[in-house]
Amino acid sequence: MSTPWRATVLGSQVAELLRRPGRFAATGLSLLIAAFVVFGAVMAQQIITATVVDRFRGTPDAVSLVVTPGEGADLDEARLGAIRRTPGVTEAVGRIDGGLPVGGSAVERYLALAADPGGGPLARVRPVDGTYPSGPGRLAVDTRAAREFGLVPGSTLTLLLPEADGDGTRHVRVRVSGIVRSTATDAAEPTGYAPGPELARLLGTPGHSRVDLRTDTSAGAAETAERIRRAVPGALVRSGEEVRDEEARAAVAEASDSLELVAVFLAVAVGAAVLVATSTFRIVFARRVRQLALLRALGATSRRLAAALVTEGAVVGLLAGTAGVLAAWGCGRLVPPVAARFGHDLSVPSSIPPAQAVLTVLGTGLLAAVAVLAPSLTAARVSPLQALRTATSGESAAGGAGRTLLGLLCAAGAALLAWQQYAGLPEPGDAGYDRFAALTVVVLSGGLAFLALVALGPLLVRPVLAAVAVPLRRTGAAGRLAVAGVGGASARAASVSVVVALGVCLVGATLVCLASLEAYERYRQAVEAPADFRLYAEDGGTLDRTLAADLAARPELTGVTAFRTAEVVEGARSATVSDLDLGTVRPGTGLTARTGSLGPLAPAHVVVDADHAHRLGVEAGDRVTLAFEGRPVRLTVAATLPGAGPHGGNFFVRAADLTRMGADPAPTVVTADAAQGSAQGRTRAHRAVTAELTGPERGHGRVVAEDTAAEAGPSDDLRTTATTVIMVLGLTVLVAVAGVATTASLTVVERGREFGLLRALGLGGAAVHRMVTAECALHGVLGGVLGLALGMPYAWLVVRVAEASAPFTVPAGRLAAVFGALVLVTAAAGTVPALRASRTSPTVAVARND
Repeated sequence: MSTPWRATVLGSQVAELLRRPGRFAATGLSLLIAAFVVFGAVMAQQIITATVVDRFRGTPDAVSLVVTPGEGADLDEARLGAIRRTPGVTEAVGRIDGGLPVGGSAVERYLALAADPGGGPLARVRPVDGTYPSGPGRLAVDTRAAREFGLVPGSTLTLLLPEADGDGTRHVRVRVSGIVRSTATDAAEPTGYAPGPELARLLGTPGHSRVDLRTDTSAGAAETAERIRRAVPGALVRSGEEVRDEEARAAVAEASDSLELVAVFLAVAVGAAVLVATSTFRIVFARRVRQLALLRALGATSRRLAAALVTEGAVVGLLAGTAGVLAAWGCGRLVPPVAARFGHDLSVPSSIPPAQAVLTVLGTGLLAAVAVLAPSLTAARVSPLQALRTATSGESAAGGAGRTLLGLLCAAGAALLAWQQYAGLPEPGDAGYDRFAALTVVVLSGGLAFLALVALGPLLVRPVLAAVAVPLRRTGAAGRLAVAGVGGASARAASVSVVVALGVCLVGATLVCLASLEAYERYRQAVEAPADFRLYAEDGGTLDRTLAADLAARPELTGVTAFRTAEVVEGARSATVSDLDLGTVRPGTGLTARTGSLGPLAPAHVVVDADHAHRLGVEAGDRVTLAFEGRPVRLTVAATLPGAGPHGGNFFVRAADLTRMGADPAPTVVTADAAQGSAQGRTRAHRAVTAELTGPERGHGRVVAEDTAAEAGPSDDLRTTATTVIMVLGLTVLVAVAGVATTASLTVVERGREFGLLRALGLGGAAVHRMVTAECALHGVLGGVLGLALGMPYAWLVVRVAEASAPFTVPAGRLAAVFGALVLVTAAAGTVPALRASRTSPTVAVARND
């Protein structure tokens, strides 16, 4: 007679799974979230790829073949003619890419130039105003060039061509015949267009960079390509489809860079899910201690019991992975239509990627097996005598000797690695420092520190709880009972709070690093682009004393500042001293001090850049001695900068002090800003500067005007990257919150008698609800405190390693918001379990005996 399947060890576990599916749904929740976010990243990549491919426009669709020089000679007119005469070729267009400086302005400007037919199936541009050039001396410009240079059809441009002998510059005037819009999505600079022969004559270019051609539909493209190879030896001939695919792949790779960063941090969220799942399985198995003991009494070995529990966990993981993949796929299908309602055009992936879906499901099952391994080995060693006892919570004594020793070893290793990096921190300007290796060691140290927190968590919970729960104890009986409930199960509280701490540590450290690097980025831009325009004498001499006043009188300009620079000797090296008032540097760009203050300078005080401050070993309040024309000058350091000084200055003093040192009273540099920040405003500012520098006394190249703002435009890369990282790390917090909810749900079932006794002793349902909610909130408080305590030192170390000149900035408001939101979310996670606990009947609870 066959044995019923429920009588086997694995069968009994499956029967338990079917009898109480809610309990096992709780164990799989964190794994479901992990599978959702992992496959969600896959779907995001699919959406980005499909959107970029659908939107990307480079080589026109009509191009059948693309010919490039390869290893042979340039594609000159003779070789272009040979290609056109090849049987099967319907049309061939030579491409030329170049560029020239634009004259007619005191401020240097550059115009890219490209050859294009301007019409027909092989054209990359479409006219939007005027006509496309059809003769010599004419040019079409794109909408960006028209906007930045203030051009309309009929305007003239002066292009500066180098002479054939390389000595001198030739001025060539061209007329703008029309404005065009490029169909290529990668067009990113002001560009002028003309037919190939006209542009070749203008640039003096002997050949073409490539030839695009259409083939006769009656002739095969492959056959035509072979004919071209014979007609033009050495040329590389590729199909238009191959070139378009290559261009699209490059665009997709560029758009997917952020997803590669996301993939790195997804591992953190997956690790958090494993920690939460491990804790949850431990609670579930502890709840089933009598069942496991009965199986042992009936002859089940520890090995078979552990194998059954691992199999059970893997099944839960596979089910959770399947549910997570399906949920992510459904959301991925919904994102494009929802985005369309908000004006964003996204493409829908054609189908679910099967390989990634299967790997995600199998990976989730493997993660579940890993998470359940340790709890199953512990549960499988249960004594058969436990079958005679009531279920226990399984709360082990906090801080066993082995666990404590492991935690101390990890903490010692983390501290040793961190101290090693601290001792070898670079100084500002140290270009030989290996930052990648140092950051790798810091990450390794942080990993050991987190492992130490995991091991020592049960020992840390009670002292931290005693410090942070003082206000809660004073709120009444519910508050005191909540503190006692968390402190009485320190190992369980630690297992949940540590995962919360991981998320808070990473998010908080990222916010601090972002704030510090943003402050330095603002400082760097203030140094590299302290004004829109910088005017100085080409021979290094002084400027006309009335130039600043004349510029300031122009309504197109604002913030006109004149200052002096001079050479001084510091020790055995020369340096630049300036009387530039740092308070006049472009407002709002974040010019800050590393030490001291950048307020108005007192007499005989100086501001020193980071490099010289480090070389001299000085900070605010110290004294420095400079030599000007052999005379020593002693100054007191009012402040030091976190990096270089604006306009190349090393030391900044008051104008009266520089005059007293013997400097010429005439200015050496004049700066100015455009009165309006728009493209039209900058164009008018260009013209105003040009008008003031026109004439034999100020112009003709004696005074150089630089558009410094164009050299260091604002970049959102840092903010975009950091935002992406924070959003992904937020998934770790989401997993942790799911762990709080799961733990609260299981403990409510486990502590039914406790709640019933409290109700019987007169504690109301609302008070029980507040107690359970406060316990969940305490998990958020503990995780927040431990996470910030762990994250802040490492954030400081990362900032110093990544950029020694960056001022360490703590965004207290953001951190407080994260902490407060975390406490509220973890409290909200306990709402449903708290409601269930508050409804516990005193009579039923007292009568329970399981």
